Amino acid sequence: MIDTFDQSFLRHLTSVSEPFVKALLLTGPSPDLVKPVSLPDPEKPGRGEVLVRMKAASVNFIDTAVASGLYPGISYPIVPVADGAGVVIGIGEGVTGVKVGHRVAIHPKSRWIAGRPTAERARTMRGVTHNGSLQEFATVPSDTVVVAPGFLDWRHIAALPIAATTAWNALKAAVIRPGSWVVLLGTGGLSLMGLQFAKALGAHVIVTSTSEKKAERVKALGADHVIKTSAGSDWSCQVLDLTDGVGADLVLETIGEATFNSAVRSVRQGGTVFTAGFVSGSRVEVDLMSIITRAVRVIGVNTGSVEDLEEAMAVIASADIRPVLGTELNVAAAADALRGQPGFGKTIIHLDW
Repeated sequence: MIDTFDQSFLRHLTSVSEPFVKALLLTGPSPDLVKPVSLPDPEKPGRGEVLVRMKAASVNFIDTAVASGLYPGISYPIVPVADGAGVVIGIGEGVTGVKVGHRVAIHPKSRWIAGRPTAERARTMRGVTHNGSLQEFATVPSDTVVVAPGFLDWRHIAALPIAATTAWNALKAAVIRPGSWVVLLGTGGLSLMGLQFAKALGAHVIVTSTSEKKAERVKALGADHVIKTSAGSDWSCQVLDLTDGVGADLVLETIGEATFNSAVRSVRQGGTVFTAGFVSGSRVEVDLMSIITRAVRVIGVNTGSVEDLEEAMAVIASADIRPVLGTELNVAAAADALRGQPGFGKTIIHLDW
């Protein structure tokens, strides 16, 4: 872990004694049903736990899906939003490696510390199965917080858990190295995190975009090529042209139904389609021969482990990577953030109670 200490933590300790703490509660499957509430004063963290004063949160597609009723099995009411960052203000017994004053990202999978996914590890998630980040204080297992480097502010730290973990796992799965070819779809937070990691590894990066303005911005971030697309278009031939007919080593598939087949056609023999999103829908008709005869690896992902986020954070620290931020809203406008705002970079909620 990266030892980064917040010298102002004493100021936060005094507020823990307040009788109630503030939170936002999602009471049903609509952003219009986000309600401000007062929660009981947080208890002293138990063994293996830390108490975190939350400072910022970031929105992922899963959060908008939960808020709109598109994600199955949600028990409302719930404090929404998986990803968040804050300062450690309390330590339980037996906690090592984390100190009061550390600035941390909270990994959303509280039972997936390391290793391969299992049903138990993957299904437990902040903002989905239990309360998430839109609260003043959160008591969490100490082995689910990852200390952030000092050059990142609260917004950047909050933007990392899902996007950095997922993007890093995609690059690892495809064994990306200098000279590899990576295709990223659109300019959301996950794709831009993939761009930053891929360039740090020396890869060539192709980004698809429907916007000329966004294309220019993504080039400024280091994209080698931008393919202009339109809804439903097949861009695989352009990827093949750019890679001299070979195809990409990796397509980080974040869109789903509308783009999946183009992704399969775009990868090289033995290439990887790393599928992490279903923004356009989750039902796809696939030509299996295209996958079988070219030995394409299709890998589904449900984020990753705390250990994966620690690895990603180490790369971020060594390569001086700052996540790309998009829309920033205060906590009073959190419902607007949960409606989903397609844009450039991560949507951030400042927890400015």
